[in-house]
Amino acid sequence: MSVITTKEILLKATEGGYAVGAFNVTNLIQLEGVVQAAVDKKAPLIIQTSVTPSKFLGRDVLVAIYRAIAESAPIPIALHLDHCRVVEYCKQCADAGYTSIMIDASRESFEENVRQTKEVCDYCHARGEISVEGELGTVSGVEDQIKVAEDEAALCGPEQGVEFVERTGVDLFAPAIGTAHGIYKTAEPKVDFERFGRIAQLINGQGARVPLVIHGGTGLPRDYVEKLVSLGGSKFNVSTELKHTLIDTTHGYVSEHRDEYNPGKIDVAVRDAIRDAVARWIDMLGSEGKA
Repeated sequence: MSVITTKEILLKATEGGYAVGAFNVTNLIQLEGVVQAAVDKKAPLIIQTSVTPSKFLGRDVLVAIYRAIAESAPIPIALHLDHCRVVEYCKQCADAGYTSIMIDASRESFEENVRQTKEVCDYCHARGEISVEGELGTVSGVEDQIKVAEDEAALCGPEQGVEFVERTGVDLFAPAIGTAHGIYKTAEPKVDFERFGRIAQLINGQGARVPLVIHGGTGLPRDYVEKLVSLGGSKFNVSTELKHTLIDTTHGYVSEHRDEYNPGKIDVAVRDAIRDAVARWIDMLGSEGKA
């Protein structure tokens, strides 16, 4: 397959009634596990990095690795910058070769959110096929060291969501509907399905136009995930689960093999655990065989 944008992948998902996993990675081992699962399942894939890993590893390095994988893999793969709050860094990652950018100005006023999102959209669209994701309302929890308290989280108004999409020209839209970053504190999170369904109908009811994004996938019950997919969610972000899988698997392996000093075996254990976690998500999202 060739390098592809997130919007290309997600328009097909929106039309087909399934969703695609967008998996945040912090190192090459996680990346290998994520890609292996998607290849095994013949599923389209979105690789995500938040700002901190992209700066630590180097955006040019990440793009080079991504291109090498995407150009040889038998599935479509996009590279997405997640939750970037700085317009200039969005532009730098677009210049480096990310195929998809999220400008997150959701904690700004509505007008400032529109202004910043449109600026990134105009820049990325002028450069060619680079998708841009915007968010309206705020998702509680912690993402990339940015914490939003539950009482500060604001849900997206359906009509204002339409206005945001139309004024910014955004390619992907993430409305806040009650999902949260991190680990949910309850077995039954308060997700506003009715609100999400209304937003999906207003934006994509006459045909797939702007794919909708669900943030805070980790910990959502399977029936919640499947309902959100049925209502029109086509991109599901999964980050915290992969972080926990990496750390817990590493700790477990080292604890059981304390006399070993072979990093390669730890890497294999982590890669396989990540692969299994991503495979479960692909099953839930219904994207197996959709590549």
